Amino acid sequence: MAYDLPIIQKTYGFTKWYLPILNRLPRAYKFTLGDRITTILYELLEGFITARYTSSEKHQLLQRLNAKLDILRYQTRLLFDLELIKCDRYEYSSKIIEVCLGLTLRDPRVNKIPVSGRDGFATPFNNRDYVFYT
Repeated sequence: MAYDLPIIQKTYGFTKWYLPILNRLPRAYKFTLGDRITTILYELLEGFITARYTSSEKHQLLQRLNAKLDILRYQTRLLFDLELIKCDRYEYSSKIIEVCLGLTLRDPRVNKIPVSGRDGFATPFNNRDYVFYT
């Protein structure tokens, strides 16, 4: 496999981790909220792969993907509030969503806010490394 961008790797790993959890939801939620989350996960993965090869519309594409990440954050919170996932899984998924948001905002063509990072752009999650676990 060719080298993938970190955002693609994180999204792939997160999708792989999240899908079995969604498959264990009660029937009342599995085919409503579970399907919506599954769709967003696949759209995010496809979108980040598409963005890798897009040069002209990357900014708009990443903005749409950031909106999807925010929707995913609220849907995950809803799972937690309905007591359908445990606290540790909610915390882990929230951290991964934050990391993905941070990686999309790192693109210098999208966010040109100078900070003290090595690359000179806003990199709020450079020092964090989250390991995917099941």
